[in-house]
Amino acid sequence: MVQRQREVDAVGASEVNIMVKAEILYEDEEQIKILLKDTDRAFVNSIRRTLMADTPKMAIDTVRFVKKTEVEDGELWETDGPLPDEVIAQRLAMIPIPTKHDEFYFQDECPNCSEMVEEDRGCALCTMLYYCQVKGSREGVWVTAGDLNFLGDADGFISKKYQPIPITKLFQGQMIEFSATAVMGRGREHVKWSPVSGVTFNPRQIGVINIKSKAKILWNLGLKIKSGDFNKEGQLVDVEKVEQLREDLNHVGSGTEESREFKNAVVLEDVPEEFILSFETDGSMKPGVAFEMAVKELSGRFGSIEDDLKAVL
Repeated sequence: MVQRQREVDAVGASEVNIMVKAEILYEDEEQIKILLKDTDRAFVNSIRRTLMADTPKMAIDTVRFVKKTEVEDGELWETDGPLPDEVIAQRLAMIPIPTKHDEFYFQDECPNCSEMVEEDRGCALCTMLYYCQVKGSREGVWVTAGDLNFLGDADGFISKKYQPIPITKLFQGQMIEFSATAVMGRGREHVKWSPVSGVTFNPRQIGVINIKSKAKILWNLGLKIKSGDFNKEGQLVDVEKVEQLREDLNHVGSGTEESREFKNAVVLEDVPEEFILSFETDGSMKPGVAFEMAVKELSGRFGSIEDDLKAVL
């Protein structure tokens, strides 16, 4: 678990810097929960949409299958597996390719390739090349993401955690051989370039004791949240404990016997201008990196809007 604070700088069209404070409540290799302060629902939603649609990500874009027949030790081998090439290509597109934003360019922004026609683009600065060759067996051999060999530095190989992702299964006499290229893209072009899923946000809430005498009904149930968790003002502000309080209140909520006496003795209230954003990545990048890149993309977009307005006004 990681907790830290940072400021998110978004330049608005009014030429006023909007400083949004962001506190990382939880972060691991795939998931993150962020507390955003001094902001509104519209801005948080713009981050959510940018995460899904505009955060740059590497993904396999083209696959070239080798079709051949060969004889080895009297055994005939053919590149004829159980799945069509189109299905395999679709599965390859969804494999999380390690994304290094500081090492690769979009092909149309690449210093070497941007001036070329689209079909001729592709170099070490904008393209990642993978190669795979696997033969089957009588018992069957799974072809997985770990069989993708990156033609470059070790950082480009699929992470060990995702190497077991299945692609197809080959039996005796069957083999597969292909080369694949991965390029940078955005989710608005194709879902394979969207690095996140489950992107949600909700207003931050705190627990508030309205009626101390009635609140004892909740404490007497022996649940996880106790009266001692609240401060002198009768408020529960810890984010994780508020989540637990939300669950505990189900035991005195509508439809329970205790609800007749409990009523609104303890309630949850929204904190103005504070929201909790959470999401997970597909493994192509850490969630903190995805958040930083989304904010960078959003800040650039606000800056371009400001420039357009200056040109018009």
